[in-house]
Amino acid sequence: MNKTNTHEEKPQAFVPDRARVSLERNAFVRYGEDVYRINQVLDFKTVVGIDVYSGRASALPVEGLKPVAQERLDGLYVNYDTESITEEQWAIAKKRFEAIEPLLGDVVRTKVEIKARAMLYQVDSATIYRWMDRYKSWGELLALIPRKRGWQAGTVRIPAEADALIDEVIHDYYLSKTRPTVSKAVSEFRIRAEARGVPMVAESTIRQRIGRITDKQFLRGRGFADKARNAYTPSPGAFPGAEYPLAVVQIDHTPIDVMVVDDVHRKSIGRLWLTLAIDVHSRMITGYYLAIDAPSVISVAMCVAHSIIPKEEWLLAHGIEGDWPVWGFPRILHSDNGADFRSESLRRSCSNYGIENRFRPIKRPKYGGHIERLMGKFMQAIHGLPGTTFSNIQQREGIDSDAQAALTVSEFEVWLVREILKYNAKYHSKIFMSPLHKWNVGIFGGRDDAPAIGMPPRPADAFTIQRDFLPAYERTVQHYGVELDVTYYSEALRPWINAKDESGKTRKFIFRRDPRDISQLWFYDPHLKQYFKIPVANQSFPATSVWEFRAAKKQAVERGLANIDDDLIKRLIMENRELVESAKTHTKKTRRLAQRQKIHQTNKTPAAPVPLEPKTIVPRDLLGLLDDMDEVFEEIL
Repeated sequence: MNKTNTHEEKPQAFVPDRARVSLERNAFVRYGEDVYRINQVLDFKTVVGIDVYSGRASALPVEGLKPVAQERLDGLYVNYDTESITEEQWAIAKKRFEAIEPLLGDVVRTKVEIKARAMLYQVDSATIYRWMDRYKSWGELLALIPRKRGWQAGTVRIPAEADALIDEVIHDYYLSKTRPTVSKAVSEFRIRAEARGVPMVAESTIRQRIGRITDKQFLRGRGFADKARNAYTPSPGAFPGAEYPLAVVQIDHTPIDVMVVDDVHRKSIGRLWLTLAIDVHSRMITGYYLAIDAPSVISVAMCVAHSIIPKEEWLLAHGIEGDWPVWGFPRILHSDNGADFRSESLRRSCSNYGIENRFRPIKRPKYGGHIERLMGKFMQAIHGLPGTTFSNIQQREGIDSDAQAALTVSEFEVWLVREILKYNAKYHSKIFMSPLHKWNVGIFGGRDDAPAIGMPPRPADAFTIQRDFLPAYERTVQHYGVELDVTYYSEALRPWINAKDESGKTRKFIFRRDPRDISQLWFYDPHLKQYFKIPVANQSFPATSVWEFRAAKKQAVERGLANIDDDLIKRLIMENRELVESAKTHTKKTRRLAQRQKIHQTNKTPAAPVPLEPKTIVPRDLLGLLDDMDEVFEEIL
């Protein structure tokens, strides 16, 4: 194994951050080094904030806002990798979310409603309040997992009954329309504690707990519901079905009815695949993923991430002027029954963000009608492009689509994004307005008192979103590193070499990887709760996709070569690329493979729309290997 100096450098840690920027009135946000309270939401680009220190009002760009850091409770399962959670813990969290889900939103809930849910799930009202507070504060299902038991450094140990009584006094007494002072709340705790025989706690402990109450909870509980709730923001939970923005997002794949050309010779390389997501309520397109590869788990992951992440940088990276004011987490992700939509990694990642996966009934395509009609409209527009294949043989008769192809992949993508913006702004006969206008009405309200939900919270860290949806793997850490097709190594793995679990067996760890570039993967350190980027141990190994690697490995096996290792696979990959370089002007398949390699090496993703410095592109693959690559890719799917 070739360990270069790269492995001796101190590994860089990446802390997952699933926080969201709340964009409703009275929410606290950070802009630069200052903290503001949002006083008014003007539009998708601007809010008016009041500096909490100076009291001055300022117009703040939405794009530059960051969340105010939460106070992390010891033992709380937030920002963990979802794959590190046991099935038992996951089941508990889902059960707790089921209990509070009808109570979430921006409507003020009565004590009767809270008590009814508490009785239904056989807990007390204070517990329901605590679960609601925890979920609203962190915005992920993992926050509902029972906290770790035992002494935590830096925490104050108080009896469980005293802890529950503090919550009870806060929600039943302090957060009431009588608006008692903090001192009276402390006195009320002492009165109830003495009457019930609950151990006393320090006054500072009670004051500290009251100090954690958010501004919204304070206003609502003390009778200022009109101030706590945005004037145009009712609860999403009050509207069944797809009756508000992001209630239901449909997602599907389709091949594009046009041939595209490679960047070098501008000759046809065949069709692309498009994965598209649409908000059913407004018909607004929320995200997409364009690929030269057939649909797979990574297609779904990139499309879902693109749908959730704000689009300003994406438009800028493609040189497009326009507005695409869509971001946020859907309540329901609706798709067909394909294996790529049913992967366990996708299900867990969606569940952690409060996204419910629903699948259309088998052999009943009408349940995917919105996304199907949208794709049909796009195909009609594409039929006007040079190199179109149309939708059937009759329309294509007498037309040489390969010969007429003119657009490269990047040129087609710019055309696609412009078409998306045009579609969003164009009148839609089914909703009697444009999707963009319907989206605006759903967010801000309209003249006819249409229900509105307010601006959805913006994800604070696009990379965390993207990484959460990447395929996950469990592997042990050996003295040579980690084996996942190839060998990976970094000093970040050293503390976990041959680590054992509680049963004495070799412990498995969570890794995530983008199959389009297997030169690195992400390792989740269960102790530090951080991710580390782990490179291939052999630093001379070329950047390659998992499909190219497995095709080269299959070739080595068929040749009967002994001692198949990373160096042999590397040599075969480079030889194959050289052969493709000499052959790619002659066949469409070789040009397609060369273009695929180029696209993968740009490393352009929803979280990083501006490609990194391009690596030296060495053409790829052997003519005799082309069919093997297709077979390997099909096996992966």
